Amino acid sequence: MKIRIIDREKITPGDQVLALVFSVLAGLFVIGLIFLAFGVNPFFAIGKIFAGSFGSIYGFKETVTKAIPLILIGVGLAIAFRAKFWNIGAEGQLLMGAIFGTWVGLNWGPHLPAPVIIPLMFLAGFIGGAIWGLIPAFFKIKFAINEVISTLMMNYICAEILIFLIVGPWKGKTKFGFPYTDDLPASAILALIPGSRIHYFTLGLALLTVLVLWMVIYKTRFGYEVREIGENPEAARYAGIDFFKTTLIIMAISGGVAGFAGIGEVAGLHHYLSYPDSISSGYGFTAIIVAWLAKLNPFFVIIAGIFFAGILVGGDAIQISLGLPAATVEIFNGTLLVFLIMGDYFLKHKIRIDFHVRPRTIKHET
Repeated sequence: MKIRIIDREKITPGDQVLALVFSVLAGLFVIGLIFLAFGVNPFFAIGKIFAGSFGSIYGFKETVTKAIPLILIGVGLAIAFRAKFWNIGAEGQLLMGAIFGTWVGLNWGPHLPAPVIIPLMFLAGFIGGAIWGLIPAFFKIKFAINEVISTLMMNYICAEILIFLIVGPWKGKTKFGFPYTDDLPASAILALIPGSRIHYFTLGLALLTVLVLWMVIYKTRFGYEVREIGENPEAARYAGIDFFKTTLIIMAISGGVAGFAGIGEVAGLHHYLSYPDSISSGYGFTAIIVAWLAKLNPFFVIIAGIFFAGILVGGDAIQISLGLPAATVEIFNGTLLVFLIMGDYFLKHKIRIDFHVRPRTIKHET
């Protein structure tokens, strides 16, 4: 018997849907076993998660609030992953966008009206995230440094830079010694939908970004080059596609939209820079799962972003009501990601078992 893994010759849209459904169901089954290990009824726990996020007006508004950065980062990661550039550094790109945008808000905000300073802050946030994304892209192309390692490590570098700033040169004079910057001026603070924490400027920007990037990927020459690099790198090289330029643009976009999310969180919710885990609830890592669940389709990122935002909100609810540890949400997300990756792998490959029967030698005696 010989076991081989071979490529599937044809993948239909129905196969993709079935793979996604079975991956999610298998992940939920394993998550249910984990809940059982904690002595919690899995049906009750999972139901509690979605009831806490979608079962009330307040829960749904909080879900939309958390979906905004997930959609922005997820659509940027979908572009990078489509080109087979494994950007694991969106968390750092988000923080760098927050740093750049906050600097503009603090220094220029007192002198400029809201219609001017807010676009400038988001432009600065995009530039900050893009720069942080271009560095590992350059290392990947010029020195063949693995982007998974470089982008991941740069998350921690950016977090330490942020901590240095808020406890050092940017420490607010009005914060009574606490490690925060001063508050952004009123002109630099984003308006919220009444009765919620939804900063509608960033929400509109997220939806617009999805539309623009969908058009870029499916309706432009650059999008064709991105898809060709991801599907068949050798054919892309033969066609004369410039890997260096295309990769830099991809990572500038991916890091830049993560930077949008960073300054959106600061200007919309916090109004000052604080510790990294206060600005981001692990959005850069959760958005990796969002991109995979969306099958790297920009429009599906919206649905996947709302789904995982609901898990974040519902996860907070079960920590309180069921007394589960804070890591429960990370376990939930990580388990789903593993099964989504497995489902994608077996969608493109199949296992073949070959049986070899040895011929027997028959002796004739006379």
